[in-house]
Amino acid sequence: MIKKPIPHLRWWIAGLLCLASALNYLDRQTLSVLIGTIKEELNLTNADYGKINSWFLISYAVMYAVSGRIIDVIGTRRGFVVFVCGWSLANMLHVFARTVGQFSGYRFLLGVFEPGSFTGGVRAVSEWFPMRDRALAIGIFNAGTAVGSVAAAPIVGFMALRWGWQSAFVVTGALGFVWTAAWLLLFKLPKDHPRLGEEERQLILADQRSDPASERAVPFSSLLKMRETWGCVLVRGLTDPISYFLLFWMPLYFQKNHGFDLKQIAMFVWIPYAMAAVGNICSGAVPRWFVSRGWDLNRSRKAMMMAMTCLWVLFCVGAPFIRHAAVALVLVAGMWFCHAGWANITLPAEVFPKNAVGTVTGLGGFVGSAMGVISQRFIIGDVVDRYGFAPLFVASAALYPLAMLLVYVMIGKLGVTRVIEQKS
Repeated sequence: MIKKPIPHLRWWIAGLLCLASALNYLDRQTLSVLIGTIKEELNLTNADYGKINSWFLISYAVMYAVSGRIIDVIGTRRGFVVFVCGWSLANMLHVFARTVGQFSGYRFLLGVFEPGSFTGGVRAVSEWFPMRDRALAIGIFNAGTAVGSVAAAPIVGFMALRWGWQSAFVVTGALGFVWTAAWLLLFKLPKDHPRLGEEERQLILADQRSDPASERAVPFSSLLKMRETWGCVLVRGLTDPISYFLLFWMPLYFQKNHGFDLKQIAMFVWIPYAMAAVGNICSGAVPRWFVSRGWDLNRSRKAMMMAMTCLWVLFCVGAPFIRHAAVALVLVAGMWFCHAGWANITLPAEVFPKNAVGTVTGLGGFVGSAMGVISQRFIIGDVVDRYGFAPLFVASAALYPLAMLLVYVMIGKLGVTRVIEQKS
């Protein structure tokens, strides 16, 4: 029996990727939401929390590079099964943690598997979407990070208050196995998918190279010779530490600076993460709208990135000096919107062919996470204990203007796939 094609199937794939990144961040944020409670129960300091986060980022940094290569070698379908099941189990193991060392060990294991969601997600988009739709598709799947963060505060907070903090790790981890079953049912490559309509199949495959070399992973040596590779990597090195600062430390910022308790965190701290979801969608939807008005993709994306950069600076400089909690919440929400709207993870898919996207994304994630390790282990916790959050917000204001400069100087024109010279 021949099954009917699923209309607009590529957008269903984007939705499934969005759910994966939502679960990724739901698991990652569980500790961030609970850290105030856990610190009090287990007598941990801010410096201890910074060290715990650094162990997550150490493995995350290494595996970001490795996961990209794994995805490019074994394929997107099998890669997601390995990584989603792995991080789900690692999250559930947190129930056994009682010391800094134990939390560090389980966070390290979580960091081994979580990067695969992003290297795999960018590759899946390059497989399933024509160039004109990739920024929006990546915006949709990356919006899941904000959805997971939004869900974390009320869901984790409720479960912790009702059944204890250990229950939150079990439930959020178990959801990953449910997602994996849906993934195996729905995901196949466009050229092989039995539920993909022929018209949509031709649209997806129109601007993809069909020669056998385009299916093989590109050698590292070829990529490392390209200025565009280093541009994508260095941009992540500047901007990824911002992700970890906003993600891991904002609940504690509202506790320390504005007196929030766990109930207030559950009620209000989801708002900035919701704005990140809006920013992720806008990162692709706004440039797509410009393209429909006659702009090319390069001009459209860079206009959006420049606008986000300017607003970012204003929000960062203002946030640490606000004493009113509601205004601070608005400014932090604005920071999340700009950070997501800039869409640093999209850049490799707008420059490289599909058989190199996972590797370049992984290299960038490795450098970004390594910078995150340095900031979490040696800077943020000590600065918060000694001086508060103000120096960190002010320092963050300078990073996106530097990243914007790198886009112009090293990456160059967006929306044009580079030809990579390889030895036969």
